[in-house]
Amino acid sequence: MARVRYGARTGAESAAARAAAAKLPDIWSTGVVALWETDPDAVAAVLPPPLEPTGRPLVRVTISKVDLPGYPLGAGSLSVAAAHGAVEGWYPLVMPMTHERALIGGREVFGEPKKLGEVVVEREGLVVNARLARHGIAFVEVRGAVSGPLPPPEPVEKTDFYFKFLPGVEGSGFDADPVLVHCVRNEKVRRLERITGDVVLRESMYDPVADLPVRRLVEITLGEKTSDQRGRVAERVSAEALLPYVHQRYDDPAQILDGPPEGSV
Repeated sequence: MARVRYGARTGAESAAARAAAAKLPDIWSTGVVALWETDPDAVAAVLPPPLEPTGRPLVRVTISKVDLPGYPLGAGSLSVAAAHGAVEGWYPLVMPMTHERALIGGREVFGEPKKLGEVVVEREGLVVNARLARHGIAFVEVRGAVSGPLPPPEPVEKTDFYFKFLPGVEGSGFDADPVLVHCVRNEKVRRLERITGDVVLRESMYDPVADLPVRRLVEITLGEKTSDQRGRVAERVSAEALLPYVHQRYDDPAQILDGPPEGSV
């Protein structure tokens, strides 16, 4: 009988897949990173417990083209600075990806808030434009011009915080206790340039990053980098405490019932 590909893999096939995954070469990306200070109350409002704000209300957007062989990928994220106990890192609110393949592993294994979207990084001479878009709205755009080279930083270890959970099959709650994941990346940068420009946040019902306004732009850079990643479960978290934040992960039509931002007309 011809092989049925949906059938079980043999032990040898599974071992070969694990061995291949352990020997991945460095995968380099070219991307724009913008960092700004926003309203402290806004950062505090988006952090599910047990995450807490750090001493500085920072927002970071990363918009990259990833050089996957034969499978180029656009990858983006918008995160806020956060702390879990003594560990400081970043809590991503939305991570647009251009291919479903990039969503699956991140969402199912680590609990990353990945969504299909448009991720664009363009450079023409010194002029750079990068944006994240979904539902026809470029909800984040970084634009400017390269104003000079920067010395590449030393390799650094960075931590992202994710909540991994399974929504309940009965339509409410979770099927098991959610967990807080620490995802640690070792990042290397081989080229870095300074960009003089600005960050534009546009109103979007499903990606309301405009609630984290740019109060002070810290920096914009364009660079080439690579990183690995490993994750661990830091702790199990309260389902009751996390439930009010679950809509961050999904395009929830019920958001139309939410109240408008304070101060809006």
